This record gives sequence, C-alpha cells and structure tokens, in this order.
Amino acid sequence: MSTHVPNTQSELNANPTAQLDVLGDECARTILMATSDGPKTAKELTKRTDSSSATVYRRINNLLESDLLAECVRFDSDGSHTTAYEATVEHLQVQIGAEGIDVALANAEQ
Repeated sequence: MSTHVPNTQSELNANPTAQLDVLGDECARTILMATSDGPKTAKELTKRTDSSSATVYRRINNLLESDLLAECVRFDSDGSHTTAYEATVEHLQVQIGAEGIDVALANAEQ
C-alpha cells in the first residue's frame, strides 16, 4: 500500500533539456522503468540497477527535479513505513523545430 506525499521538488517547472539529460543516463532509465509498475524503495532500486546507493540517490534526485518521479510513503502490514518512488510519466514526446526542442509528457495517474 502506498500513499503519495507532496514532493517539494515537483513544484519546479521542469526544463525539457534537463529531462532529456536525465533520460540519457542508463541508471536513471532503469529506475524509471522499475518504478513504472509501482513504488520502489531506494534499496530495491539499488539492487535493480547494480549501482551504488549513492549513485541511485543522485539519479532519484535528478528524476524528482525533472518531474519524472514522485516520492510516496509505503506502509507495511506491521504499521511501519518507508519512502518509495514511483514514475509519474507514461509517455514522452519530443518535438524538434526551428524554435527549439519541446518535450511533452503524459503523466501516470497519481
């Protein structure tokens, strides 16, 4: 069971260039794929990515700042809780034109 909590970093207006930069990283892409089917803890993501926990936390922060990931709280049956992360985007569309690059996101339901 998970409950979404406000993520202060998501109040930032994500820069399309920053979003593309984040997606250029294999670890970040793995985190996004892993969290697309439900919330995962940083520990679970570290196992999935075969990266150090420090690297995973940096990528999580980059994804949060780019509005591609949301923080939530996962409650266990014993009443304990832990922070987990869930993808906020299902589709990404990139349009390149004379005036620049535009990134359109189709967000997952939260």
